[in-house]
Amino acid sequence: MIPVNTPLLDGNEKAYLAECIETGWISSEGPFVKRFEGEFAHAVGRQHAIACANGSGALDIAVAAAGIGPGDEVVMPTFTIISPAASVVRAGGTPVLVDCSSETWNMDVAQIERRITPATKAILVVHIYGLPVDMTGVLEIARRHNLVVIEDAAEMHGQYVHDRPCGSFGLISTFSFYPNKHVTCGEGGMVVTDDEVIAEKCRGYRNLCFQAKRRFVHEELGWNYRMTNMQAAVGLAQLEKLESHVIRKRQIGERYLNRLEGTPGIVLPPTEAEYAKSIFWVFGLLVEEGHPLSSGDVMKALGERKIGTRPFFYPMHQQPVFQKQGLFLNESYPVAETLSERGFYVPSGLGLTDSQIDEVADALKQIMASV
Repeated sequence: MIPVNTPLLDGNEKAYLAECIETGWISSEGPFVKRFEGEFAHAVGRQHAIACANGSGALDIAVAAAGIGPGDEVVMPTFTIISPAASVVRAGGTPVLVDCSSETWNMDVAQIERRITPATKAILVVHIYGLPVDMTGVLEIARRHNLVVIEDAAEMHGQYVHDRPCGSFGLISTFSFYPNKHVTCGEGGMVVTDDEVIAEKCRGYRNLCFQAKRRFVHEELGWNYRMTNMQAAVGLAQLEKLESHVIRKRQIGERYLNRLEGTPGIVLPPTEAEYAKSIFWVFGLLVEEGHPLSSGDVMKALGERKIGTRPFFYPMHQQPVFQKQGLFLNESYPVAETLSERGFYVPSGLGLTDSQIDEVADALKQIMASV
């Protein structure tokens, strides 16, 4: 079996975990948490980093710290994982959607301004798959309309927009450390900001809003979203190898591109924009419109060859859970719908070997030529 993701854990992970066990510091009180936070903040050019249990928790914290609540609208992409929209809805806010660009698969910045109303409080950016959002345009729109920018950089460890790292834009940015990310703790997340007041709010929301002088007296509701010392130990070891991980991911992407170029029925992923080159977090593909095989057919055929795949995100405006709440009724976003219907991604984890890449590419070419 070639899994859709194989993490690479060949640095100091074992040594740092052994230190946690030997010292007994396994909870969120351990020293690796602060070390990881400090090194991560430096890596993404932020003043403050707040480690937490997972990327979805980071979004919950960020949305709360930004003051999103009932009556507030948040402009965001429809083509994304559900977590950002879920955080807004749980806070009482209303997601207002924009379609994505067919050239980058990211939210179409040109559509943002027309979705702004007097109730708009924030723009929630989600960088998708390999290329980031054009943050220059987003920040200019936010400045003109006095809006908060929340940046979900979960998939963009080590990526840049021009010469600025993803995660350094807007009021708050968030990351995920799920196993398929360039930096993984197994599970984990991070909130980063340059605002000291916001950072302190985030620390409180992460830790049940305990108070320093009256621990069990609560003025606000928070979450138990703490990161353990063991997670942070693995994350720190991973962060030490981020540069080499980015290089390897781009090598994987380039090898796939070379092997699959010209394959009938397959559309290769976007590789660059004016402001960035793809980091190939995943290697996504589209089945050409009108091809006899659907993306589901191709994924099934690859699965029969013991090759893992995943479908593309399902758009927020089509999510049953949101439609049941009366959200996004009769809304249509054709680019996102096309990507979701025709898109999938193949194995592209850091542990993937060149021979496995070639095996996947050969299998895909055979499948597409079989009809």
